[in-house]
Amino acid sequence: MKRYFLFLWLLSLFLPTAMAQSPSKSHTISGYVTDGKSQETLLGASVYDAATMKGSVTNNFGYYTLKLSEGQVDFRASFVGYDPYQARFELKNDTVINIALAQSNQLNEVTVTARAMESNVKGTQMSTIELPVLQLKKVPALFGETDVIKALQLLPGVQSGTEGSAGMYVRGGGPDENLILLDGVPLYNVNHAAGFFSAFNADAIKNVTLYKGNFPARFGGRLSSVVDVRMKDGDMYEYHGNLSIGLIASKFNVEGPIIKGKTSFNLSFRRTYYDVITAPLANFLVKQQTENPNSKNSAWAGYYFYDLNLKVNHKFSDKDRLFLSIYSGDDKVYANMKYRDEYHNAYNGTVTGLEKLDLDWKWGNRIAALRWNHVIQPNLFMNVTGAYTQYRHFMGAGYSSESTSNLSSYSESMDLGVHSGIYDYSAKADFDYKPFENHDIKFGANLTHHTYSPTTTAIHMKETENEQTEYAFDSVSNDAKIRALETDLYVEDNWDVNGFLKVNAGLHYSTFSVDHKTYHSLQPRLSARALLTENFSLKAGYAYMSQYIHLLSSNAISLPTDLWVPVTGNIIPMNAHQVALGAFYDWKGFEFSVEGYYKKMHNVMEYKDGSTFFSLDQTDWQDKVVMGDGWSYGIELFAQKQVGKFTGWIGYTWAHADRLFDREGQELNFGEVFPAKYDRRHDLNIVLMYDINDHIDVGATWIYSSGNCATLPLQGYHGLGEYSHYGYYGPTVIDHIESRNNYRYSSYQRLDLVANFHKQKKHCERIFSINVYNTLCHNNPFVVFPQENWVTDMNGEILYRVKTLRQICIFPIIPTVSWQYKW
Repeated sequence: MKRYFLFLWLLSLFLPTAMAQSPSKSHTISGYVTDGKSQETLLGASVYDAATMKGSVTNNFGYYTLKLSEGQVDFRASFVGYDPYQARFELKNDTVINIALAQSNQLNEVTVTARAMESNVKGTQMSTIELPVLQLKKVPALFGETDVIKALQLLPGVQSGTEGSAGMYVRGGGPDENLILLDGVPLYNVNHAAGFFSAFNADAIKNVTLYKGNFPARFGGRLSSVVDVRMKDGDMYEYHGNLSIGLIASKFNVEGPIIKGKTSFNLSFRRTYYDVITAPLANFLVKQQTENPNSKNSAWAGYYFYDLNLKVNHKFSDKDRLFLSIYSGDDKVYANMKYRDEYHNAYNGTVTGLEKLDLDWKWGNRIAALRWNHVIQPNLFMNVTGAYTQYRHFMGAGYSSESTSNLSSYSESMDLGVHSGIYDYSAKADFDYKPFENHDIKFGANLTHHTYSPTTTAIHMKETENEQTEYAFDSVSNDAKIRALETDLYVEDNWDVNGFLKVNAGLHYSTFSVDHKTYHSLQPRLSARALLTENFSLKAGYAYMSQYIHLLSSNAISLPTDLWVPVTGNIIPMNAHQVALGAFYDWKGFEFSVEGYYKKMHNVMEYKDGSTFFSLDQTDWQDKVVMGDGWSYGIELFAQKQVGKFTGWIGYTWAHADRLFDREGQELNFGEVFPAKYDRRHDLNIVLMYDINDHIDVGATWIYSSGNCATLPLQGYHGLGEYSHYGYYGPTVIDHIESRNNYRYSSYQRLDLVANFHKQKKHCERIFSINVYNTLCHNNPFVVFPQENWVTDMNGEILYRVKTLRQICIFPIIPTVSWQYKW
């Protein structure tokens, strides 16, 4: 209860400070900024008074509020890729101006790459980058599939996992420490195909923003980053669409009005068709290998994933809008194999045998969100959201065998099923409030009911002979469902103190009630900007974050068996302190920045040595993990060119990330410090894009990074020899692992290229794309493992065995083509 009073007391400090700044007479200019043709709202558009240079930006729904003193106003609005808007008038009272910007005809002069929020130099927020979707589609991609997460991996401070993986490791944190939001609703699993693709279909996306430190107070629940993805609303007046066909997937997008000027929709769907090829091919190969003419064998096996995005937007009036967002995405691996054989013998006569093997493995997300926007008054905007989130995983496998004859029958079967999932219901209210010229205040509350179903494993075995049950076994082991209630309250103020100094200060207060216990966390956030010149500034920031959910993983790649679990009465929340300092400079269309950071993490979680998700014992997952501490620090350099035909960016990161598990009874690595799994010293990413003319644009990315860490036996000693009926096997090699993550892979290098050819027709545009992944065919390590070899003498007698390290590379040079039709 004391913490609640502390939160209210600190909140009360903001308002008197703000009220002391109130001018004698001021009025509010407010409204929406939209695309003049489609009425799609524009997020992050700038609105300002050119006379006083006081301004604001539109929020996540395209709404802006600008508080100005009474008098003459030179009002302007701008957004990248659009002609600027200008109006001069006398401000005498509150004024509503809805701005429809026209797309610029001089696209070559306004093309931008990843751009910083509120401008690189003048905004208070640091460690934040907005990535335009138009640029995402120009970046070379694996199999030609535009990927949001992989594009974010090209930014400084963001690391990928293994080769081709869509996992994100931000400033030394793990993949579970990233809050991934789709229209403001959390997604738990954002990976397809073991992490090689992300769950985001670029055709459905309007805007992507990455926060990797100094988080605004409105965000909470994760330690390392926030990825805020916003879906397109849909064109209010015209129907548009596109169809894309690639080597492994196809997708389409359709948008348009339901009621012109009032209601619109945007629908996107993507599906791979790898299974369409592999399923009949597997059946053909099995039949070709069948030697017995009486055998009737068949096999169907495959893998696919799909994504469905739907958004409906209804405008009741300039003050009220309603949005419905739906996402559904699934992965499925399936196999059905039958081996039927028939033969004759003197004793049993005709014998018929049948073997079946079945696999059904699927996982995915469901999201539904209903949002209501309401302008309470010109300087107070409200957004209320009700949402449902579901992540579920099921793996079922079965084997059966039957044998029948004239005299007897025999059968045996075994079935295995594993379930896990998360189910969330949430209600949230967010407010944007501008009481005075120099203050932009955001505040709100969120309530989420979680249901966690960590693991349920069911095993059934049965054996019968002559229709009599000889043996039967049924077992169901499960971790009990965990229900939790999470609350969040926040307030933040973006305060322009005097033009030179600008501050964003906020508080985030959260509670998490589980197992008859309630955890509390009061998290201060602060960032400040000192504008030394019009194009040079210094920034500093601090953020304290808490996290109530963990991802248990023992894999080098993202798999659906990675298990999401909450804090409990025994497992306490993770938390982190992060400080950062940066310098920012703009020069003739170029942006430069350098940031340094230090992050200290507490209560990070790992599996105990030898424990995994696949353990079939009755041990609760809480007894399979240990908790410890971690820290990371580094320097990030970023340079980008925003305008002209030639655009791109260069990002470099030097970083350290370490872990320490030395608590009594929870030691790892003998209680000594060891590097985190994805501790990498150097990361260099170069992204270049060039518009040759209106018909051809090309792009290239070059990636270099230090190798990942792994735990491997690099030492060993010989034990006693082994004998079997095959002969002498020589002395055994007993492994010795000196420390955790004691081996570092070789460096990672990759060059990707893309060329897009545009053909404008009367009613449509055709785009033909050529992507080349890993152009230089560099052997990048996916996994490294020890392999045992025998050493023999001249006569072939085994002397001893040795182990050598072998490397597996999964992606050589991969050229792909795709075709897109837009209307």
